[in-house]
Formats: sequence, C-alpha cells, structure tokens
Amino acid sequence: MIKQAIIPLAGLGTRLLPLTSVSPKELLPINGKPGIEYIIEECIDAGIKEIIFIISNKKIMIKNYFFKDNFYKKIIKKKKDKRILNEYKKILKYKKMIKFVFQNKPLGTGDAVLKAKHLIKNKYFLMLLPDDLIIKKNCSKKMLFIHKKYNSSVMASMSVNRKTVSRWGVYNIKKKLPGNNFVIGDVIEKPSIKKAPSNKAVIGRYILPRTIFNKLKKQKKGKGGEIHITDAIQSLIRDKNKFIGHNFAGKYLDCGTMNGYIKSSLEISKIWEYVLLALGT
Repeated sequence: MIKQAIIPLAGLGTRLLPLTSVSPKELLPINGKPGIEYIIEECIDAGIKEIIFIISNKKIMIKNYFFKDNFYKKIIKKKKDKRILNEYKKILKYKKMIKFVFQNKPLGTGDAVLKAKHLIKNKYFLMLLPDDLIIKKNCSKKMLFIHKKYNSSVMASMSVNRKTVSRWGVYNIKKKLPGNNFVIGDVIEKPSIKKAPSNKAVIGRYILPRTIFNKLKKQKKGKGGEIHITDAIQSLIRDKNKFIGHNFAGKYLDCGTMNGYIKSSLEISKIWEYVLLALGT
C-alpha cells in the first residue's frame, strides 16, 4: 500500500512575482485558503498517511505556517470563534502528517525527490506538484486504484495544444488500456513541436518506484541545468519498467502563473457558490 507522498516546494515562484516576493506561492490564498491545503486534502482523501515537503531555507515560512502556532493559541484564548478553532484543529491534523526535507540549490524536481530518499519506506510512493490543481475528482485516489490493478507506476496525463508541448513532459502511447489509460512508450521533457511524440502531456501527479532514486543519483543535468524527473522515468522505461498514463477525469487548474492563479481562484469560488446555494446559505 502506498502511504507516503512527496511534494516538491523549493521552487522560487518567479512566474508569480510580485506576489511571491512576500509569500511562498504555495501559501497564496485560493478562495480563502492556501493552495497547498488543496494538495494536502487530496492526499488525505486518497489514504496518504505521511507527506514529505521539500523546501528551501528561503521558504521556511511554509514550515512556520504549520508548526509555529502560538498566534492561533493566543487568538483562541481571547475569542471563542468557532471558525478559527476549526482552522487550528485542521493545522494540528496536518502537522502530524508532515515532514520536511531541504533543497537549498535549485537543481530541479529530480534532485528534490532524491533529497527524500532516506524517508521513503515502501516500493512505491506518490508525488504531487503543487502548481497543478486537479479539482472535482480526486486524481491521486484514482491513480492509486490503477496502480493496485496493474502493479505499476502511473502518471496523470491530458491532451494539450500541440503548440504548447514545450511546456510539458510529453509521451507516446505504446498500448491502449481500458478506462482512459495507456502504457507509455517514451517520455520526453519539454520537447520542441517537431520532436514531440504526441500531444499527451504528463501532469503533476506521479506514482513512482523507489528504484527511481538509483537513476536520479547517476543522472546528468538536463535542460536548464536541472535534474528532471522525466529523464529518470524515461531511463526506467528503457529498462522495461511499466508506466501507465492516466487521462484523469477532474478539471485541471494551473496555479503556477499569474493568469492561471487568478483563473483558479475564480473557478474554485464558483464551485463554492454552487455548494452554498444548494445548502441554502
């Protein structure tokens, strides 16, 4: 059973400047709560028991958000506010699940994952990228079901405009499986339009084998001078490890750009408006 998740959070968030000059992007509010909490809730609903955050010293505010709770304690003593008390209880729940690992040099997602090697206990683990929100359906939960069915690694995917393939890791389909699933042939990190094997992009949800750490140890830096998780995955595929691409049913929101962040906030606020109307509040 997969019970651990890695969430890389050490990126500088330059695409969200000037907002990220004062706050890590993961703590920026989306409809009233930090974006990272949506990712945590997805993990909890999927049955994850331990979450490993990869942060840098520059993003220590994330650790403080969960572990420095004196402010909550003082407010709760002064006010009998049910909403604040519930928020504090939620933070205490998250606190029990979270561990922190540091990546102080920005050497890519692959390097970030490698930093957590000593904490991963089982054969497989879940990895989520916090810029990618998938709402309405729990993508991680469905991927864990697929992993159990096929006993293999799984990556979330969706079809993208071919003109944008250079933004993504892109794969070709080796074999079609039931239920919007595919056996992946090859995967390439941020290919040119000419070199892209398809328009099937890998989105920020992965079930990865522990053996990927051996690949990451030996891996050379790729595009941008970084160690890309996609390159390590391709190396595993060449060694005959099966990876399944899962076309998820939820709605994808990109929170890593200014336009995407604004659109995500609006989209989630619409959902809550419908919920409140249905409840008659």
